[in-house]
Amino acid sequence: MAELIFAVVSLIALFALAMNRAPLWGWALAAAVFTLSAQMGLVHGHLHWPVFPLWSLLGWLVAGLLFVASFPEIKRKYITLPAYRALKGAMPTISETEREALQAGTVGWDAELFSGKPDWTKLRRVAPITLTAEERAFLDGPTNELCKRLNDWRIRHELHDVPDDIWRFVCDNGFLGMLISRKHGGLGFSAQAQSLILGKISSRSPDGVTIVMVPNSLGPGELIEKYGTDAQKEHFLPRLARGEEIPCFALTGPFSGSDAAAMRDVGVVTRGQHEGKETVGIRLTWDKRYITLAPKATLLGLAFRLFDPDN
Repeated sequence: MAELIFAVVSLIALFALAMNRAPLWGWALAAAVFTLSAQMGLVHGHLHWPVFPLWSLLGWLVAGLLFVASFPEIKRKYITLPAYRALKGAMPTISETEREALQAGTVGWDAELFSGKPDWTKLRRVAPITLTAEERAFLDGPTNELCKRLNDWRIRHELHDVPDDIWRFVCDNGFLGMLISRKHGGLGFSAQAQSLILGKISSRSPDGVTIVMVPNSLGPGELIEKYGTDAQKEHFLPRLARGEEIPCFALTGPFSGSDAAAMRDVGVVTRGQHEGKETVGIRLTWDKRYITLAPKATLLGLAFRLFDPDN
């Protein structure tokens, strides 16, 4: 019984230290107290003068190391910097584009969960989801109708594909253009509306929702709208919104998987003949696998590493 009580008290103490982000000297003190308590027999409920078995050296070693590491200058010089140099040499280099992608965006309230001490008032301040009348009508109308038409058993076990009538319904009702602005023929729905629509469809058919989800996330529509030329926007965006073009995004490769930093697919900026005249272009070498919607796609978004050796 004494062993159980000691274990429970120890776990509570360690949990309290972790939740309160105790400094290293606090952990060192805890390790010393645990070790001394064990040496004095508190683990078994029999108090006596400390004994010094071999295992106690490990406890005092841990306590000593934690105490020494609690001094910032010592920790920085003998632990942090050597570890940083070792890891830096082992990590692959990333391009400027990859760095921008990694650093893009913001973090929501979920970051609080990783802090060890979440601020619940921030969660209460998060505004509830609000939909426009048009978004609500789409969720209650075409989305519900699509859910009624989806037969998950037939898709998964009989056809092993999404049937053509579902594709037609999705295209005719603008499901593929939720992300594209109304200016360019899309629905221009908010992220909240898209999330609710995709969530409802996926509850009916995890495979059926894929044909809606990919064009509205991995498809090149948003990239073209933000970075494309006027000619590209006028040509591609209305066609994507109407489902006349089916997009896919080719990232995954046979060797690197979906790790963009380890891609072997390369493009080299060079000069060459195109439609009878010399122009600057990109010569591509690529090999992709397992690309969602690839068998149906008419427009390919391709991920590759770009090099410009001739500047």
